[in-house]
Amino acid sequence: MCHGYGNDSEFPNLSPLAWERFVTDWIKVGVMTDFDEDDVFGADANGTPVAVYRVDGEVFATHDICTHGHALLSEGYLEDGLIECPLHQGLFDVKTGAPAGAPCTEAVKAFPVMIEGEAIMVMIEAKSQ
Repeated sequence: MCHGYGNDSEFPNLSPLAWERFVTDWIKVGVMTDFDEDDVFGADANGTPVAVYRVDGEVFATHDICTHGHALLSEGYLEDGLIECPLHQGLFDVKTGAPAGAPCTEAVKAFPVMIEGEAIMVMIEAKSQ
């Protein structure tokens, strides 16, 4: 299944894992030792601003720009799995990107995260050529 990038006959020998790697990019955005529990940092993932969160021993990532105002979520306050935008104090769930408090009503994009050793990898969709 090619998920909108051509058709199956164009890529007959790609396994699901190979297909995932073909249409996405895992980008290293930091290492686990870069930040503490209940902390957030901003990173650039090949041109995509990403906020990376460490909550309850897990790592999550969202787009770093608030959907309500042009502010960096990585400069906000993180508590109980919610990031507070530093501009208007709107809240987002760091696991899903869902808005969790006014004035934010539109979700921020959440990215899959993979830990390889100490490296924090974020999956960014491949850009069209």
